[in-house]
Amino acid sequence: MSGTGAGTAAAPPSGAAERARQIAGLLLERRRGTGSGRTGRLPGRCEELPCPRCLAAQAAPIESFVREGRPVRLALPAFPGKSPNRAKVLGRLPDLAEESALRFLDDLAGRIRRIHPPGAELVICSDGRVFSDAVGIPDDDITAYHRELRTMVASLPQGAVSLFTLEDVPEFAGLRHEEMRARLTERHAVPLEELRERVRRGEELHLYRAITRFLFEDGNTPAYKGSRAALQRDARSRAYVVIQRSKAWGDFLAGRFPGAVRLSIHPQPCASEKFGIRLGEATGSWLTPWHGVAVDVGGRLVLMKRTQAESLGGELVERDGRPSHFVLRGPARTAAHEGRDSAHRTTPFTRAAANGPAPKE
Repeated sequence: MSGTGAGTAAAPPSGAAERARQIAGLLLERRRGTGSGRTGRLPGRCEELPCPRCLAAQAAPIESFVREGRPVRLALPAFPGKSPNRAKVLGRLPDLAEESALRFLDDLAGRIRRIHPPGAELVICSDGRVFSDAVGIPDDDITAYHRELRTMVASLPQGAVSLFTLEDVPEFAGLRHEEMRARLTERHAVPLEELRERVRRGEELHLYRAITRFLFEDGNTPAYKGSRAALQRDARSRAYVVIQRSKAWGDFLAGRFPGAVRLSIHPQPCASEKFGIRLGEATGSWLTPWHGVAVDVGGRLVLMKRTQAESLGGELVERDGRPSHFVLRGPARTAAHEGRDSAHRTTPFTRAAANGPAPKE
């Protein structure tokens, strides 16, 4: 991987600890967490922000890389494929939403290099193939998404970001896509009943509700002719499969990239070994580039669903003959400038843009 500066002398122990804390601080600037528990000390929440416990937890795995003079390796399961619901996205291929997120990750690697000269290696472990059948994305669309994503990654200036998929696993070579998923599940997944029990105990409830909501939204298209109740039941059932496969993928990656700093697009509890990271400003704390569109609000990009951008009067911009993003002008842009990521603060703008509550359990 180019530009990592491998071979730089190892840092002394005291310097390694301080550099590791500085790098962890960079990550905490874009933390996607469960928030502060100062108003009730809810389980898993930080007691204060910035959180010294989270800083210490994330600095620990980073320090070993710094001590040994190696690039800091970060593994991020993400960028699975575009939502099949065209009310949320512009199409099946990556667009400016993904491009801006990749630029952020590439810039993060550059900022790490200014602290730690060997830099960073950030591996995007795309999980789209892992659960494409459960989320309703055709495998051909996943293939096309990966192809375009690799082109975007190759153009990043720092050269520190790479893409890793199921197809890159030697033991899965030559298998059909459904066979890849079956083998991953057999070797690394927990039984579905065990996962259901965890949700009943509340251990995975937050994630389960979020995934259920996404699946419900993705299936609620004009082509769907059934009832909302039936769609909700189906979304709940498939949510367990998505979580099961995601965890199996995470277990596999822990062995494939031992010692790597483990990033996640999902909020994580205080001092968790995994670190929840935001890939951009959005109108919803769970919104990601593959579930939304990029909207230019005057030199600042905000993620929102396609219907939200259109309802605000967004102008569609094409690049190379493909839809890329929206631009807001006038009063809508002024309102957007007054908003912030709803993970931090809810405003009239973000309330109007956000959808209703997740489906009931």
